Amino acid sequence: MIFGKLWRTLKAQINKIANLFWTADPIAQMQYEYDVSVEQLKEGREGLEQYRALVERVTRQVANAKTHVASLEAKVKAYLQAADRETAAKFALELQKAKAELAENQSQLQLHEEAYNNSLEKIKHASSKLAQIREKIQKYDAELKMSRAEAEIAKLAQSLKFDVTTDFGEIETVIQEKISLNRAKVRVAADLSGEGVADVKREQAMEKAMADQALREFETQMGLVTPATAGVAEAEKAMGPAAKAKESTTQKA
Repeated sequence: MIFGKLWRTLKAQINKIANLFWTADPIAQMQYEYDVSVEQLKEGREGLEQYRALVERVTRQVANAKTHVASLEAKVKAYLQAADRETAAKFALELQKAKAELAENQSQLQLHEEAYNNSLEKIKHASSKLAQIREKIQKYDAELKMSRAEAEIAKLAQSLKFDVTTDFGEIETVIQEKISLNRAKVRVAADLSGEGVADVKREQAMEKAMADQALREFETQMGLVTPATAGVAEAEKAMGPAAKAKESTTQKA
């Protein structure tokens, strides 16, 4: 009576500890059960391969027996045609035994084929079930991790406050000040980049005017008349030689 109570109490405590480990990491437990099933399926497949080898051996025996029966039938017919009934009778008796052996092998082959096909279907079914279990393990593992992350984020959201009185608030203020300083540096650099713009523009205009003048002189020397030089040529004709000489003397002075 007492020992019975003690034993039941001990079993209850062992069951409690087992349940504790069982629920501590259910994904790991499912993975363990899956791995055990995979090993069992692997052993079953190896056994099925060995059994298939037996079926193949019986199949060869049936094929050889059929060939032997056909050979004996041919011999019996040949000796009967040769009127050698004694020899024909001897082969006829051997043919009878060969046919009985063939029938037995065919019966065994049929049984082995049925057993093999049944085992094959069971292993295929088990493989499909294991594939489903593997997908469930991956799914549950992802969902469990996601739920844990969501719980941690919810807990963290309650503790994170960006008030100026908190550490996060002070850090945010420092960051905003650094951003303002960087933007100020960019603005100053942009403002300073405008210095000397008028000088640059004047220099560019002067270079353009000189380039236009050089082009007109080249066109005049080469006798090329373009819309750009037509006005210059007409002005030179209107001035005449005297005006040109006077203008040249004035420029030298």
